[in-house]
Amino acid sequence: MLQSLVMRAINASGLSELGDCAVGAAMGAEERLAEACSITDEEARSEFERLLLDSRFHATERSRLILSYLAERHFSGHEDAVKAYTIAIDVLGRPSNFDASTDPIVRIEISRLRSFLDQYYEAYKGSGVAIDIPTGRYVVRFSRCHVSHQDEVGAGTDDTVRNEADTGPSVQNGFKARARPSRKLILCGSVGASIAVVLGGLIALYAQRPVLTQKPVVVLNITAADQALGPETGLTKDYLMTALMRFNTLSFASLRTTASRNIYSVDIKYYSDDDDRTAWWQVSSPDGDILKSGIETVSLEGRSPAAARDELVSALARRLGSSRGVISNIEMHRAPAGALGNACILRVEHDLDERGLKELANEDGCLKQTIARNPTDAEAIATLARAKLAADPGNVKEALDLANRAVSIAPTSDRANIALMSAQFLDGRSAAAIEIGNKALALNPSNPEISAKLGAVMFATGFYESAVSLASDAAKAADGAPRDAMLVLALDAYRRGNWSDASLLSEQITCNDFVVSALRAASLGQLGSPEAQQRLEDLRKRTPDFERGFSKRMAGIHYAPTLTVALQDGLKMAGAHFVPEQFATK
Repeated sequence: MLQSLVMRAINASGLSELGDCAVGAAMGAEERLAEACSITDEEARSEFERLLLDSRFHATERSRLILSYLAERHFSGHEDAVKAYTIAIDVLGRPSNFDASTDPIVRIEISRLRSFLDQYYEAYKGSGVAIDIPTGRYVVRFSRCHVSHQDEVGAGTDDTVRNEADTGPSVQNGFKARARPSRKLILCGSVGASIAVVLGGLIALYAQRPVLTQKPVVVLNITAADQALGPETGLTKDYLMTALMRFNTLSFASLRTTASRNIYSVDIKYYSDDDDRTAWWQVSSPDGDILKSGIETVSLEGRSPAAARDELVSALARRLGSSRGVISNIEMHRAPAGALGNACILRVEHDLDERGLKELANEDGCLKQTIARNPTDAEAIATLARAKLAADPGNVKEALDLANRAVSIAPTSDRANIALMSAQFLDGRSAAAIEIGNKALALNPSNPEISAKLGAVMFATGFYESAVSLASDAAKAADGAPRDAMLVLALDAYRRGNWSDASLLSEQITCNDFVVSALRAASLGQLGSPEAQQRLEDLRKRTPDFERGFSKRMAGIHYAPTLTVALQDGLKMAGAHFVPEQFATK
């Protein structure tokens, strides 16, 4: 591969006489690059399985069968025995008298498979590992350094194994070279050094290239504790699979065929008695380690078996399928530092809810790189829209464009609809935002993030009772209440004059954004607490000019004027000194 690229550059430069020394330098550099591009069997298996599960890989069924056959021979260590004849007999169903010299079917199908692979990796880049079929060979190759076969000199559709012609100089040319060594040897040394520098940089580039992670794959197994529960258990599994797929955070496989880093087994045992329905669950890794387990129980008191089943399914779906759930949390912490794709999206969502603008700014680049590799990644586009809004509400026009683009790509995506709701709200279109939020909630009623964020929009708009109902439901999430749900409950306690609950709830919110910081100081101010001054100083450090632009800032994020005035009163009691002429009059 590298030799052909080097020779192309040499011929273009008019230094064709240096081809032998340049190729020699390239051969040494190619060995070093091959070492840098090599991957483990585990990585190869993972990429092979991920590729077959990816709906964007548009290979025909016959091409997929050939790829699976070649991969199986590769992993079993028998790929050297693969010939056109064996593919024709074992995969294509040709008779035993098949003759590759008269029937080109294998060469045609291999060429088609190679084209499918090239098109896929050129468009989507995959996970950092690429699969290809080397020209002239019936083997599958796994590498970090994918180069399209269009870049190979002489590459075409004919997969007949090419002769390894002797490309070295003749004895006569060698004699002439020895008679006049100086210019050529000097230039050879220069060319070799230049090639070494360029290829050294190429090796470093591939070594530093961020990993592109994909959504984890889940194998779901549900068994009944009692044989009599078989039909009910099967129905529960169907409902749970549907609920999990609505989150769009996981991929599913019918069974685990190979070991892979991000394939998880979810095993559930279903119990039933006269009083309740119970599901014991565990998540295990590819090597069998149990990563997490738990029990979900729903009482039958005052409800039908169908209603109890729906509640149990919703609880399991939240626990396993949400972006804050068990599997996504494991994936976020397991991924290499700086990883793109799914791990990047999870990190940014974590920063949006739990950390702050500084951490969010550090992750902004990974979203852009993810989208650059796959411009149709609706989840990454939607998350970038939310990140833009969090960094500066003034980015609302750009965020709207991104959110609309995400929804057009994936109309049922939770992330896309949440991003569009948030952008519409900050653009002053509260009614449209609430409508899109209700649509998202109808698409996935099990997602606590939708309930929490829709509740936040409705509370800011003045629909307090509906907002608190949504926030209370979201706060039941077993893995922790979403930030927006806690904020709504804290603001509602403050609105009702329950300063103690407002202070307690606001302190439980891990994110220190402007509204949360103001609420903490205002609640303590209303209580007359000596700690109010410290919280006020924290707010001043975060937003030094807030006393000049508090009303304007609150109006900019579309909070109701009555709530703004109530917070100002508490902040004054904490020691804030507002400048009246800067107040917004909205």
